[in-house]
Amino acid sequence: MNTLIISTFSCTFDEFKTDVTGFITAMGQEVVSEYEFVQAGEHKSHLLMQVLDMEALESEMTSDAAKEWDKKNNCMDTVYAIELVE
Repeated sequence: MNTLIISTFSCTFDEFKTDVTGFITAMGQEVVSEYEFVQAGEHKSHLLMQVLDMEALESEMTSDAAKEWDKKNNCMDTVYAIELVE
């Protein structure tokens, strides 16, 4: 499933990208096969992802570690499913 996550945060974009890349890498290719960060500001990101296991992604995003990271960095995520228009 093509997914867009729009995030706002208090850390820098580079810190956000590094930390979130670590979360994605830890989940593995069987959960997220491709992803790309787009910087929308110093404290805003658009993350485009090809998600193969949405339940695993949801579980990771709601884990205690993710909640703690979100709280520490004032991170708010909005998740969208994207469909190709032909």
